[in-house]
Amino acid sequence: MGRAWRIEFEGAFYHVLSRGNEKQDIFFEDSDRWRFLDTVGEMSERFAVDIFAYVLMDNHYHLLLRTTRANLSKAMQWFGTTYTRRFNNRHSRSGHLFQGRYKSLIVENDAYLTQLSFYIHRNPLRANIVQRLASYRWSSYLEYAYGRKAQQWMSTDLILAQFAGDDPHQLYRQKVQQYAKEEANLLEDFRHGLFLGSRKFVDQIRRRYLPEQPDDEIPAQKQIAGSQDIDVTLKKAARVLGCDIESLKQLPRVSGLDREKRDLLIYLLWQTGVFTNKKIADIFGLTYSSVSHSARVIKAELQNSPDLKAKFEQLNSLFKV
Repeated sequence: MGRAWRIEFEGAFYHVLSRGNEKQDIFFEDSDRWRFLDTVGEMSERFAVDIFAYVLMDNHYHLLLRTTRANLSKAMQWFGTTYTRRFNNRHSRSGHLFQGRYKSLIVENDAYLTQLSFYIHRNPLRANIVQRLASYRWSSYLEYAYGRKAQQWMSTDLILAQFAGDDPHQLYRQKVQQYAKEEANLLEDFRHGLFLGSRKFVDQIRRRYLPEQPDDEIPAQKQIAGSQDIDVTLKKAARVLGCDIESLKQLPRVSGLDREKRDLLIYLLWQTGVFTNKKIADIFGLTYSSVSHSARVIKAELQNSPDLKAKFEQLNSLFKV
């Protein structure tokens, strides 16, 4: 199983979720839930994390937060270890409490954060635990919907600012009650299992944080690198090389300068590690083995030709825009 891709920066919004090991409960009684919330508060203070919303279910939890420093991993590692130790000590148990590492979703802005708050606050309804959300104590819904006094470490201003009117709590309550019909729209903006936001936002993250060579052990990096439109990229590359991509595909035999251009395009795709040899072969009308051969040839020539290397670097930059 590949590693998660942790993208961290100052001011980043996150939706964080973690489940009990083997789907077991992470709360046995209300005192565990209070201890959990106390630990959230300590994390907030110690790591300068803003907490906007939460919901505690029997075997998992959701948090909406913002890191004012680029330190999500450190904050969540401390939190998970600390709560597990306290839980184990209280219940005379040992071992893991949570199922692997936490999951995190990067949220584009406060508008998306607000929609996520509707979604996570509706968890008890979707689980058929309560008939009315007002009956559920273990979430921040009552703070938003009815003005219950919030935990000292929790901030409601950012989300409530989305509701202009005499009674933002009432407006929030009405929105959550109507939100079942809109959940599908929110899910449309989940991207790559890692982001909630627009395509433009994903492109910004890609340009800023995606390494030139995606890590084989981090599937999300390869997925996002491959999410770029391959046809659009090849057309841009062909313009740089001054060739017609369609004619290169259709020629039964390519030689000379045309072959060099085609093989550069093949290597451009091959070296990303995102596209399979079969996919590349299908694009250019070649065999699987021809793709491997072309990639090996160009790779060797790049070592000996500064001009060819400069041309390839220009092409490679197309994957970063």
